[in-house]
Amino acid sequence: NTMQQLIRYGNEDWFLLGDRDLATHIHRTNLLCQGITLSEVTDNLRTQYGLKLRLLPMSDQPVTTHIQTPAGLLHFQEYMVKRRCEDEVQGVTFVGASEARPAPGVLDAIKGAEAILIAPSNPIVSIGSILAVPGIHDALHEASGMIVAVSPIVGGAPIKGPADKLLRGLGMEVSAVGVTRCYRDFLDVMVIDNQDEHLTSEIEDLGIPTVVTDTIMRDAATKAALARTVLQAAGLAF
Repeated sequence: NTMQQLIRYGNEDWFLLGDRDLATHIHRTNLLCQGITLSEVTDNLRTQYGLKLRLLPMSDQPVTTHIQTPAGLLHFQEYMVKRRCEDEVQGVTFVGASEARPAPGVLDAIKGAEAILIAPSNPIVSIGSILAVPGIHDALHEASGMIVAVSPIVGGAPIKGPADKLLRGLGMEVSAVGVTRCYRDFLDVMVIDNQDEHLTSEIEDLGIPTVVTDTIMRDAATKAALARTVLQAAGLAF
C-alpha cells in the first residue's frame, strides 16, 4: 500500500495512515495549495460524503498544537504517536492561535444556536485549541443557547487518549471536576458518568448543574441514549 511504499523510499514510519486517510489528506492539501480556504475544503469533503449538515472548521488560518516537555517543544503528533506520550508535560502551546480568526459563520453559528454541545473530547488539545482562537471563548460566554458538556474523564481516567497526562501536567485535576473547571466560564450543564456520581456536589459547588448518566458509548443504543440525555439537558424536546 501507499504507506509501505513511502517507508520503502526512506520516509519515517512512526505516523501510519491507511490509503483512504492518505487520499483525503492529498485531496485536501491539493485544494489548499490552489488557494481554496479550509472552510471551502471542509464543505467539499462534506459534499463528497453526502452529509446533510453544515460543517465548519474553527478557523481558516493554521493553528498547530505543541507540547512543552523537558526534551523541548514537540508537535502534538510527535508527542503522542512517535514518543507515545512518555514525555513529561510542562505546558501546551497553540502556535498561530493568536493570529487566527474564527472561520466565516462560526461566531454566527454560536450566537444563533439553540444549544451547544461540548463533546467528550480532550479538553486541553481538542477543545482547548478551539477556545484559543480569539473570539470563540467570548462568543460562548455570550451565547443565548444552553451549553452542555459531556466529560471525557470517567472514573479518574480518560476513555482514550492522553487527557490525563495533559491535565496533570498543567496542574489540573484528572476528573469530571477538572474538566468542568476548563469550561466553567460559559458552561450551563455538565453531564458525567454514573461512575462519577459522587462528584456531583463538587461540580455543582462550582455553579454548574450536573446530569448523571451512562456516558460510555459502547454501541448505537448507548450513543442514542446519551444524545437524548444531552438534548433534554439543553431543554430541547426529543
